[in-house]
Amino acid sequence: MTDIRHHHQGTPIEFRRIARVELSKVAEIDRTERVDIIYEQRGTELEERRGNWTSTAWDPRGYGEHSVAAQQHALEHYVDAGGIALGAFSKGQLVGIGVVVPHLRPEIAQLAFLHVSEPFRATGIGRRLSDELDLIARDADDTEIVVSATPSENTVLFYLSRGYELMAQPLPELYEREPEDVHMKKAL
Repeated sequence: MTDIRHHHQGTPIEFRRIARVELSKVAEIDRTERVDIIYEQRGTELEERRGNWTSTAWDPRGYGEHSVAAQQHALEHYVDAGGIALGAFSKGQLVGIGVVVPHLRPEIAQLAFLHVSEPFRATGIGRRLSDELDLIARDADDTEIVVSATPSENTVLFYLSRGYELMAQPLPELYEREPEDVHMKKAL
């Protein structure tokens, strides 16, 4: 799995599986993002809302929803549920991370977590992680993958560009946890 095919401004990007003990490295991801448009999902329709929902970096010290601790806890939860974590590294620093949980339901995998550091976005790292996670789910004999995506324009357009479609009926267990997310699925 490790290879150095991708480059970011001349720096090789290494992709590899991440062990549970390494999940604390999520602190190295810069999730800062300027968000001017978010979507509200109405079945298979999206309604655009304009405003300023700019995301700041994860809080390195606290324990709130947007803290490093909360992200690490979520990652450990997914891995303990059978999830597989992949990382993208630049000079040893984690710059992208994705997690797939095979068999959330029979034949349905969940793309549970996908973040790329702000300076490394739009370089193909997210695409590459998404592709690798699809392959893992397919190898586990899942036929569909679902995601509950942050409703920001960039995130939703990314998943639509990866072949995801809006779900008329989100999976209740994901909807309950993230009712404001945009719920999508893709055939594998």
